[in-house]
Amino acid sequence: MLVVLGLLTSFLSFLYVIAPSIRKFFAGGVCRTDVQLFGKVVVITGANTGIGKETARELARRGARVYIACRDVLKGESAASEIQADTKNSQVLVRKLDLSDTKSIRAFAEGFLAEEKQLHILINNAGVMLCPYSKTADGFETHLAVNHLGHFLLTHLLLGRLKESAPARVVNLSSVAHHLGKIRFHDLQGDKYYNLGFAYCHSKLANVLFTRELAKRLKGTGVTTYAVHPGIVRSKLVRHSFLLCLLWRLFSPFLKTTWEGAQTSLHCALAEGLEPLSGYFSDCKKTWVSPRARNNKTAERLWNVSCELLGIQQE
Repeated sequence: MLVVLGLLTSFLSFLYVIAPSIRKFFAGGVCRTDVQLFGKVVVITGANTGIGKETARELARRGARVYIACRDVLKGESAASEIQADTKNSQVLVRKLDLSDTKSIRAFAEGFLAEEKQLHILINNAGVMLCPYSKTADGFETHLAVNHLGHFLLTHLLLGRLKESAPARVVNLSSVAHHLGKIRFHDLQGDKYYNLGFAYCHSKLANVLFTRELAKRLKGTGVTTYAVHPGIVRSKLVRHSFLLCLLWRLFSPFLKTTWEGAQTSLHCALAEGLEPLSGYFSDCKKTWVSPRARNNKTAERLWNVSCELLGIQQE
């Protein structure tokens, strides 16, 4: 037993010694464009922390007027103050947005449209993961509501302004976990069966399918859209799982930083010549998606069902 413990200790020690090299290998791509954003307007959901905060920081550094749309306004103000001090850009603004509440989403959109005449980049960054079963005030399962339906409604409400401001881009944060997802139309709200891990995967598949259908519907408008896998990042997304929080702490030397996790979002928001490449990106390059994520019929059906759930009248 002592020999086994000794070997295990030695192995773990070795891993931690070489951790910087391993993490560098898995760090992924870097957004290398030098595009400046003076005069451009950006909305980022959930940018008070994590990947979203680092994305907002970089866009502000490039001169954009950045709206941090988040549920916790106090944390948002703290993040905005930090970004303003770091970038010397005072145009980092905070507005309340609770993606689990359609009334909050509509109120945010109404306020933003009254305040701004342009919108060049919308980054649907916020998300939840591994939540115990619960439903929102609108009766939607939490993962579905926050990760998919909330951003679906927000994008719908801001789409007119995006088209008016074209060229414009929509970036939807998804995950490699979409490969394990399935759109269970017969049980979208998880009433018959619920698994908190698969609920997250299903919602991430919905993000990719939404991006696919949105890209099809936006052809010729000058608005392009991208789904992003940021990588496995040291962030607070796993806060609802004690086990994952423990694992994240244990393996933190091997995980991406939030700065590294923001790079693909930035690439899809900024890189020149990306317009013909709407699709799914990881490590700053287009990559393959699951067969379910390539199903056009499922994408169209999910779009129609989402409109029905949200009371959106289709043209």
